[in-house]
Amino acid sequence: MISRSISAGIAAVAILASPLAVRAADLPQPSYKAPSYVAPIAAGWSGFYVGINGGYGFGKSNITDAAGTSTGDFNVTGGVVGGTLGYNFQTGVWVWGLEGDIDYSTIKGSTTTNCGGSCETKNSWLGTARGRIGYAGWGNFMPYLTGGAAFGNVKITDAFGSGSSTKIGWTAGLGVEYAFMSNWSAKLEYLYADLGKTTCSAPSCGVIDVTGTYKVNLVRLGVNYRF
Repeated sequence: MISRSISAGIAAVAILASPLAVRAADLPQPSYKAPSYVAPIAAGWSGFYVGINGGYGFGKSNITDAAGTSTGDFNVTGGVVGGTLGYNFQTGVWVWGLEGDIDYSTIKGSTTTNCGGSCETKNSWLGTARGRIGYAGWGNFMPYLTGGAAFGNVKITDAFGSGSSTKIGWTAGLGVEYAFMSNWSAKLEYLYADLGKTTCSAPSCGVIDVTGTYKVNLVRLGVNYRF
């Protein structure tokens, strides 16, 4: 008797629950989807820009007279600060640009080796005109390679006198630029510049001509504004 009652109760529950199961099957099933990836907004680099730059220079000079007597290499060091003007053209992730700058320079150095006193090389201003190739595929960071012409005033002095001239040489380097606002960017840059040889002719620097070399490494920080 009891078993029949239990069986009847189970059957009744099953009959009552079947409409609920049908309704539950008709309800929309929740869909779980991973959020889609949103790439960071990359800066647009095309257009003209102006900026300021400043940093430190360190390198070597060598002063030699026409008879072959040489000071050997000696250190030149100092600071630079100036302005920048450039233009970029972006194609996809590649940025092609032209950049020029002109800096006031305090880079100089001296030696007493084979001089009969003191010899000095001094650079009072330094400029460059370069091409740039940058990669803009890393968000707002753009690493780049650069190279072109370098020019500046080089003055050499020996125990008898001094001579100076504007020299044209070459430069090459690399850097990275970061766009931190819609039109503003900051850069860190390394350049190597070689301005060749500067001659101080006799009798300004003695009875024979004297020639000095100037090679410098530049590490500079800069801020640019893009139009």
